[in-house]
Amino acid sequence: MAFDSGPSAAALPLSGIAIAVTSSFINGSTFVLQKKGILRSRDRGVSYLTDVVWWSGTMSMIIGQIGNFVAYNVAPAVIVTPLGALGVLFGAVLASWILKEHLNILGKLGCALCCCGSIVLIIHAPKAEAVTSRLELEERLSDPVVVIYALLVVLALITLIVWVAPAHGPSNIMVYVSICSLLGSFTVPSSKGLGLVGQDIFDEGPSSSRALTLFVGLLGTLGISILIQFFFINKALESFSSNMFEAIYYVTFTSTVIFASALLFKEWTSLTLTDSLAMVCGLMTVCVGVILLRISQEALITWKKKDAQEKTD
Repeated sequence: MAFDSGPSAAALPLSGIAIAVTSSFINGSTFVLQKKGILRSRDRGVSYLTDVVWWSGTMSMIIGQIGNFVAYNVAPAVIVTPLGALGVLFGAVLASWILKEHLNILGKLGCALCCCGSIVLIIHAPKAEAVTSRLELEERLSDPVVVIYALLVVLALITLIVWVAPAHGPSNIMVYVSICSLLGSFTVPSSKGLGLVGQDIFDEGPSSSRALTLFVGLLGTLGISILIQFFFINKALESFSSNMFEAIYYVTFTSTVIFASALLFKEWTSLTLTDSLAMVCGLMTVCVGVILLRISQEALITWKKKDAQEKTD
């Protein structure tokens, strides 16, 4: 981040966190409203594109993404992204009210663990190394490690979208979740890069062809990634519970963004041993939370007295 001096520097991350929290609550309503619109349109036998509730969820997604874009440009991604846990909680409450989706005790424990793990990640997350110029951003984008990682992600996305999703998507939620989460490797860095490169365009004017080319490339990457995410999010909501999808999607998306940001912005270099162990524990906590959320959709929990007590005279 380029904000490292001046009296307002300390307040800028707080502003980013405040915007991220607000966006999380808005995003938390997105999946619920879209799911409600899909169910309403299915009952009427029409396309969900004609449903006003579905469109209200889509508008919430747009507003939430704009908020995330602003937050990513005034605070580190590894702090902003985990705050999406608040959206998971809000979405779960909203889904129980609007969609009548019930979370049993395992699901509630899973949500709690996801939030606890997120808090640990926020506290111990690596601080973003300062990126103050377009040239520095270009240098990091051309890093061989980043290039190889981007190519592997693209290869994985092509495999999932072309071969795996048509065959297993409707029956396995992790297919759609994996596609949407892997795209986070492009959406968040593109959002942060657009804010930085945009400054050069405004300062140097349209004559800066190199800056304009990078800006268009980042904008195209962001736009394509969001459209693909939007498509597969709705595919997932047609087949699975919004509570389950949002919770699992949040955890996998957060993990992917943290990893991609660490590669691109070299944030891991500032981690101490204590922070490293805390990050591992935080990720393990959210993984356990995901497992509980996944199990909660299929497990039947009953409370029974011991047979010995029932047989007493």
